[in-house]
Amino acid sequence: MNADLPWRFPALLNTRAVALIAAALLLLWYTGQRVEIGRMLALSGEAVLAQAGMASRSQVADGLGSTLAELVPIQLSSRREVSRIEGFDPDRLPAFAHIETTRTRVSELDPETLRREEHVVRTAWLVEPFGYAFHVAAKMLETLEIALWGSVIAVLIGMPLALLGARNITPHPALRAGSRAASAFLRAVPELIAALFLVIAFGFGPIAGVLALGLHSAGFLGKFYADDIEDTDRRPQQALAAMGAGRLTIWGNAILPQVLPQHIACTLYTFDRNVRMGSVIGLVGAGGIGQELKGRFDLYEYGHVGTILIAIFLVILTLDLVASRARQAWR
Repeated sequence: MNADLPWRFPALLNTRAVALIAAALLLLWYTGQRVEIGRMLALSGEAVLAQAGMASRSQVADGLGSTLAELVPIQLSSRREVSRIEGFDPDRLPAFAHIETTRTRVSELDPETLRREEHVVRTAWLVEPFGYAFHVAAKMLETLEIALWGSVIAVLIGMPLALLGARNITPHPALRAGSRAASAFLRAVPELIAALFLVIAFGFGPIAGVLALGLHSAGFLGKFYADDIEDTDRRPQQALAAMGAGRLTIWGNAILPQVLPQHIACTLYTFDRNVRMGSVIGLVGAGGIGQELKGRFDLYEYGHVGTILIAIFLVILTLDLVASRARQAWR
């Protein structure tokens, strides 16, 4: 570089940048009309004005307000009719549980006199103060188990795909193209769609959820792992190759120590994402808390829905803290 020439700050905008920005704005304007961005902004602004007292009514505020109001108080207790509990023993009640008796006046037609007669029906109920909270906790545990095994399957499938798709491990272009195509195909099928087909194949339950999460996540891990492997320093690999080391030896001694922190971070993120998606795929019968959430929502039992949403939030928050500590420990 000529030392006599003055240094100038590079221009942020040139003809090419202006053209790209104009094309991007034109694309956003066109697609924004198709997905009703203008209507979304109008309704959202109306809701904000209604909450600020500057508008009389808002469709969005009324709808969300009425639904959110029904989420509280949350449901913690459970109440079951004793006559429907198989093998019920009144002397061995669950912890903190008690029995309540209700009286209901029933009017029935007497077949002999053909007159309606009223009588009182007594019904015994088993009330557990924290019964529903324990039930939600059990469903959240099932969701965590589904996410865990889905992540395990994703690693077991994603790692071979990464080794076959990395240029510095697999030099043959056909193998790399096949591995990359397989990873792209697994990523292209959303978990919810995969769960729909797997529920048909395996029936309702966690098996469909585990496979749906595992196959979709394997596509992401196969790509991320392969990209990390290709970005490693080539000099240690070349030194081992010059000594006659095989590809797996090179991977274990020259590549894995470099990519292990990134692999762990990707795997933890995958598990965190699978926990959240595990709550969604349950909506189609793939097990976990999502199945309970859909059932309660369909029955308009919004107090139960509020309990489920709080449980999901607490689990995700806890996982974020644990993942943050784990990443710091591996640095």
